[in-house]
Amino acid sequence: MKILAADTATMSCSVALIDNGNLLCEQTLISGQTHSRHLMEMIKKGLDLAGLKMNDIDGFAVTKGPGTFTGLRIGISSIKGLAAASGKPVAGISSLAALAAQSSFSGHVCTMIDARRGEVYSARYSVSASGFNCSIVKQESAETVMTPEQTVSDIDGHALFIGNGAFLYQQKIKGILGHLAIFPSFLQNTIQASTIARLGMEQLQKKYSTEPHPLVPSYIRASDAEKMRSNR
Repeated sequence: MKILAADTATMSCSVALIDNGNLLCEQTLISGQTHSRHLMEMIKKGLDLAGLKMNDIDGFAVTKGPGTFTGLRIGISSIKGLAAASGKPVAGISSLAALAAQSSFSGHVCTMIDARRGEVYSARYSVSASGFNCSIVKQESAETVMTPEQTVSDIDGHALFIGNGAFLYQQKIKGILGHLAIFPSFLQNTIQASTIARLGMEQLQKKYSTEPHPLVPSYIRASDAEKMRSNR
């Protein structure tokens, strides 16, 4: 099964192509520019590097959030468009679950994505790692948005903290948990599209596919525009 996957949930923009268990191509870019300037170009380049045409793709996968509102909209709308045009299924993958899956760590994992305003999007997982990017992940808590202090307040054992939010608030987490807090290589804090592709393939093989139209971003927190409307 050939899967084209994209991630635009954070500052990084990543595209990958896999063929069953084989990684054909992966690109990751952090430019500080809007993902709309690079995503489709990266997809075209990825197909060219892998020697594939769009018609060769069996399914698509994309991060559905949480993450930056604009980034999620760009990634989801682009992948939904490709899926609709090709008539192929698409899988929406949690950005927090993807971080846990690529942690290469066995034990309790707390994923954190910077939500701005001094908060993080977070969820907790139990991970059994069997090699890089090949982990068995069980979600243990709901996805939430809160301060780093609130996120770690009830943790009483060793845990791995991963994601750009964990990197941003690493010293604060260490100050609260001390030696109980474990942190990965900084490279693992960036969501990898190859992880999204693998998780998407697993969903599609289990027929947990999503038709293009119902796939919507999982924001967790209301946007400023939504807050303004609700306050009127």
